[in-house]
Amino acid sequence: MEKLNVKRIRKIFRPDPSRVIMKSHIPSGEGRIENIITRVLNLSDEEADKILQDIIEEFSGRHKNIWDALDKYYNRIKKYIPSNIGVNDTKRALLGAYFSQEYTVQSAAFFNPSIVKHPDQTGVPEGSMRFILSFRSVGEGHLSSIEFRGGMVDKEGNFEFDEVSPFVERAVAVNNPIYIKDIFFCKLDEMHEDCSSLSNLKEQLSDEFNLSELRTLLDISPEKKTHDLKDTVLWLAESNYEVQFKIDQKLSERIIFPSSRNESNGIEDARFVRFEYDDGEVVYYATYTAYNGVKILPQILETKDFFNYKAITLNGEYAANKGMALFPKKINGKYMVISRIDGENLYIMSSENIHFWETSELLRRPKYDWEFMQIGNCGSPIETDRGWIVLTHGVGPMRKYSLGAILLDLEDPTKVIGSTKEPILEPLESERNGYVPNVVYSCGGIIHGDNLIIPYAMSDTNSGIALVSVTELLDYMLN
Repeated sequence: MEKLNVKRIRKIFRPDPSRVIMKSHIPSGEGRIENIITRVLNLSDEEADKILQDIIEEFSGRHKNIWDALDKYYNRIKKYIPSNIGVNDTKRALLGAYFSQEYTVQSAAFFNPSIVKHPDQTGVPEGSMRFILSFRSVGEGHLSSIEFRGGMVDKEGNFEFDEVSPFVERAVAVNNPIYIKDIFFCKLDEMHEDCSSLSNLKEQLSDEFNLSELRTLLDISPEKKTHDLKDTVLWLAESNYEVQFKIDQKLSERIIFPSSRNESNGIEDARFVRFEYDDGEVVYYATYTAYNGVKILPQILETKDFFNYKAITLNGEYAANKGMALFPKKINGKYMVISRIDGENLYIMSSENIHFWETSELLRRPKYDWEFMQIGNCGSPIETDRGWIVLTHGVGPMRKYSLGAILLDLEDPTKVIGSTKEPILEPLESERNGYVPNVVYSCGGIIHGDNLIIPYAMSDTNSGIALVSVTELLDYMLN
């Protein structure tokens, strides 16, 4: 059979260094912090007014809510100001400016996209679909975060993309997230921590407790245990957090920036999926890799509206590698994921609890020359009436990445019933050069009409979108 017909649309998503957020810029050492504060407070009111006016004139056009941001970063350092010293509004804002900085969120790359159906389909023409694209956005220091874009596609595969706002803002952390006690202590057990000395703590916590309650009990706990265990408990709690966007923030203005110690060096390769429960409830999940500069940790985001998110640690022996991708519904009463737990082969896992992954089964080894080095998934499995399509990536000679697909049995996804002998997508000459050359990669596609829509990255720098006929792809794999 001839190669599949692949259509690339005429749209390239490129990194834009003008997209900046504000972040904290606090030097190390209390002495330096106090010296800076003293210099600012010693300014005359006229001097302070002039400096702040210049700052607002220079930076307000780059930040939608600059006054809120300045106040936020002032609050980070106000504990260093003696309680007997008054600070007027001008110097308060000025101190916020001195202890903050701009950060370009996508100066290096805008890549590894996934696509899902938008939760709001109001006013969409018949035969069309509103969608959300997610991207891995990489800035200074190779720090990764998640950005979004929106648009609409009709049944013929014609795209319209939403206008991109010039602003981008971080989500706001929820101050007091809620935890379920049984799951929380199961996670501690999975971390092989000796929690016997925390028995009183467990008894004192409510079945659902908040972070403030946990911190208070840890501080007053009479248990004679080292600080290490206390720190581990707080580390786990802070790794399971919640963030919110303002209701007036456009989709393209929202960025999920690293928030926990697990993510201090980035949030990598979010694979979003629209998950439908048996009772019809829809939740959007995104498995991703948290990186702290030393080790990786698989985590999962949960949202229903793309405004409010929960970040949850994934635990278990087999929640240990990059590239977990969740099926869009339960199969035979269980959650299922595709993953590459050994760095080389594809595995499939099932669990009754989305937090814990204790068993795995080998699904497929590299088979064709373009995937001899390793095979992995490129997003969540996609349901069709003839089987589950799993987009895959294969690594071949010269570390060239190509995209292919396998087909899994609908009722028993542990069975591979078809595959593409040749890649669906390989880097064109115009796509070969970038941060990592000779790579095409995706974090998830979607079907609309007879089109399989594959958003894909080009050499870890730019992104595009390709279309493949679902009918032709299924025939190709099964024949």
